Amino acid sequence: MLLHCAHARYVWNLAVEQHAHWRRWRKSAPGFAEQCRQLTEARRDNEWLGAGNADVQQQALKDFAKAKNARFASGFGEPTWRKKYRHEGFRVIGTDRVPECNEDGTPKLNTKTGKQVMGRSVVVHRLNRRWAQVKVPGCGWVRFRLSVRGKCARLPDAKTFRVTFRNGQWHVAFAVIPEPTPAPGTGGVIGIDRGVKITAALSDGRTLNCPQLTTRERAQIRKRQRRAARAPKGSETKTAEYAKAAKLKAREANRRKDWCEKTSTMLATSYGLIRFERLNIKNMTRSAKGTIAEPGTRVAQKAGMNRAILAQGWGLLRQRTEHKAPGRVEDVPAPYTSLRCSNCGWIDKNSRKSQAEFECSSCGFTCNADTNASTNVAAGQGGIPRPRRSAGAGGTTSRKGSSVREPQSKWAGIPLF
Repeated sequence: MLLHCAHARYVWNLAVEQHAHWRRWRKSAPGFAEQCRQLTEARRDNEWLGAGNADVQQQALKDFAKAKNARFASGFGEPTWRKKYRHEGFRVIGTDRVPECNEDGTPKLNTKTGKQVMGRSVVVHRLNRRWAQVKVPGCGWVRFRLSVRGKCARLPDAKTFRVTFRNGQWHVAFAVIPEPTPAPGTGGVIGIDRGVKITAALSDGRTLNCPQLTTRERAQIRKRQRRAARAPKGSETKTAEYAKAAKLKAREANRRKDWCEKTSTMLATSYGLIRFERLNIKNMTRSAKGTIAEPGTRVAQKAGMNRAILAQGWGLLRQRTEHKAPGRVEDVPAPYTSLRCSNCGWIDKNSRKSQAEFECSSCGFTCNADTNASTNVAAGQGGIPRPRRSAGAGGTTSRKGSSVREPQSKWAGIPLF
């Protein structure tokens, strides 16, 4: 399987180099079919490449073609190089020939021949309630542990699967489109305010925190990193210490993913409409390092804030909730959601006394600041408010250093006559 990873990475990097070459000459690069033909010639001329599995290498080219076509819509940009020890994985297409059907259950027919279309399916056998096995080309049957245990765990009915090697562990992921989680039917609306101190504050008063590493585990990471920094360059000790530190960091990532999966499932099954505040996480975690000519300020503090934001799993929680509840997730503009009083709609930055305390300067309403923000998100109240009141119109002028705004209502901005 490591040889499959090396072949897939090699073919991907060749496609990246070829694409960059044709872009340099402002010409269109070869497509997937032409690259497959060139791959056949390369396998004939290269003994090391020809010893590998052709389907694995072709799937690497197909992945590159998809990444190239989605470079503008995915947000990742142009496909980049894959590196050893970091991008270890390959994709396998099914070997069993099975008849395909349409969405309504009728047989899928070929428009030219009129015969039923035969597709591919992955060969998976269940061994017991915890283990199953999948057939990997060139490796035979490989056992894997089922992530969903119990009698209700169903075997994946997929056409392809991906095998990855990360931090000394092998993982297999089957390409299956899950069924959307049905709405509870109660019509409930929940607002979610995301933060660093409290990962997710719900409008019903609950607070959810993403699990982090313990104090002992963080001390272990610092210890391993110090030992690796003092070890000679290129030594086995440096590699081993960095690997131990990476294993602890992977444990934190696994906990974050598990929490996001469970929380998103709870939200999708409990509420009919889920509203998040719209956050541009990419811009929020942008480095403040600057350039040599114009270096940034407080770079270390900003880097620590970026790590704290990324450790909360804001984007993954929003993404997985959208996957499980399609059409039932909305984004509310984030500005002024934490400064607006959820009781009367008054906006004043002095109402936010601290990170956790909110006291309205107009009506005296008090509650947790995160809960107040999530209530505004649930009501869909966000964005730029109405302008300030003027003294000539019978209102009060804003105090110095205060940002007082008129209360918002559902009739704001709608002409009455």
